[in-house]
Amino acid sequence: MIMHLREKLIEILKKSKLVSEKDLAKAIDEQSSKGGNLGKLLIDKEAISQKDLAALLSSELNIPVLNLSRFKIDPRVVKLIPEKIARQYTLIPTSKIGNSLTVCMSDPLNIFAIDDIKALTDFNIDPIISTESEIAEAINTYYAVEAPQLSDILKQARETSVPESVEVSKVEEEGTINIQEATQLSKIPPIVKVVNLMLSEALEKRASDIHIEPQERKLRVRYRVDGTLHDAFELPKKDQNAVLTRLKIMSGLDITQWHMPQDGRFRVSMRDKEIDFRVSVLPLTHGGKVVLRALDKSGLALGLDSLGFLPETLGLFKEAISRPYGMILITGPTGCGKSTSLYAILTKLNTPDKNIVTIEDPVEYRIEGITQMQVNPEIKLSFASGLRSILRQSPDIVLLGEIRDFETADTAIKASLTGQLLFSTLHTNDAVGAVTRLIDMGVEPFLVASSLIAVTAQRLCRKICPHCKEPAEIRPAVLERLNIKLDLKKRRRVYHGKGCDKCNHTGYFGRMGTMEIFLVDDEIKQMIIDRASEDTIKQYLTKKGMKFLRDNAISKWLSGQTTLEEVLRITTEE
Repeated sequence: MIMHLREKLIEILKKSKLVSEKDLAKAIDEQSSKGGNLGKLLIDKEAISQKDLAALLSSELNIPVLNLSRFKIDPRVVKLIPEKIARQYTLIPTSKIGNSLTVCMSDPLNIFAIDDIKALTDFNIDPIISTESEIAEAINTYYAVEAPQLSDILKQARETSVPESVEVSKVEEEGTINIQEATQLSKIPPIVKVVNLMLSEALEKRASDIHIEPQERKLRVRYRVDGTLHDAFELPKKDQNAVLTRLKIMSGLDITQWHMPQDGRFRVSMRDKEIDFRVSVLPLTHGGKVVLRALDKSGLALGLDSLGFLPETLGLFKEAISRPYGMILITGPTGCGKSTSLYAILTKLNTPDKNIVTIEDPVEYRIEGITQMQVNPEIKLSFASGLRSILRQSPDIVLLGEIRDFETADTAIKASLTGQLLFSTLHTNDAVGAVTRLIDMGVEPFLVASSLIAVTAQRLCRKICPHCKEPAEIRPAVLERLNIKLDLKKRRRVYHGKGCDKCNHTGYFGRMGTMEIFLVDDEIKQMIIDRASEDTIKQYLTKKGMKFLRDNAISKWLSGQTTLEEVLRITTEE
């Protein structure tokens, strides 16, 4: 039977000619030696896409294809197959009529899966086809409803036979915490489950940060999703010390110290991903506030092309990073994606023939093959002193976390002039402002002009939710008031999100980068040496056709990726 199914798939693939004979032969050999699913091996090797394979099987086997993202499943039907089985075979039940259960599968040739769910449910199984990614998303969506509720876990915590928590009022008055009791409470199953569920739910909702905030009568938990904070849930004040101690233990922090800021990190494995959490603890009136930053390295491997920059801007950026030496600056406020862009660059440039060294505060993503150093003021290891030490290590590429003062700027510029490609960040509102900021720090203009390759400024704008996207109206009066010039005679269609469960009724789902960039040519070098004003440099760049932040953001609006409100939120009028 196994051979028959395998041969059937091979026959279908050969007949379709969608997969080259060479790729098919390699996948067959790998399956013979290591096992696994032949279709999945071909998809993993990018020999065929999930959609093409699903369409091919549908055509050859006369089994319909279902777009799960547009199909609503009755939760009562989902309950007929346990989550463990659904994940094991990558399938989900979609409907039940009489004694027949329709099951959406990524591999309808898997007779073992069909037999197992037939025996489990005692229904006749009618398979239909969808892609593995759509089924996985549906499983996460529909089975998440069955996850344990926090209220149930906390009820269990109250019923568990453990010593009662310390009264908060007493803790605040005396300024002490019963460490032994808090540690004991942090290890009981309900508290562990609360923390684990909080991390899991935050990742499911695509949160970049988790804020755990002690208040007078409760412990508030909020998630930052697409740059905006949302209330998640509240915990009883009596469980505060146990939850915070649990997080400090996971982060390797000193649980006896509650009056000083602390920083730590830990890693969790979830849904076949490893997520690092950077932890910051800040002492407050009502207890220690904890903020966890989720750092997912999987997105970095996708490279710069996945960050959402426009092709023209991205082309200039790639041209700049191909230079052998010099300095490239990325500017923008905190949380605008500077670190993500820099790490995506380093991942692209990380080859065995390059010595890449970073000095950061703190090290966010840990990347194999790259030497990473963290500044430490306690031992007088600053950006400037660390950079001087790095230069003795014969680096090819250097990432300097931030230029904060003259000493760091001077050392960085001189390093870029001696044969290193150096990346760093500055907190300025736009790209041109970085030039005057360096000169204001005390760096000689001729050194700035000689070292700079390119300067960029970037922001993150929210993307319209694809699940509730609908056409919107362009109002001429609004464009006139905002001084946005568009030819309305051309047929233009823009969109907005009306709000749905997928996007938490915000109308936005995910974020993308928008960037302005200029390469330093001979004319700009002379302007820098002559200490030309920002306006003069901007006028020259405008004549050259440079697209500024607002221009880039408007292009994304007109292409249906974001909204005009989002354009105005992230940019200022030039």
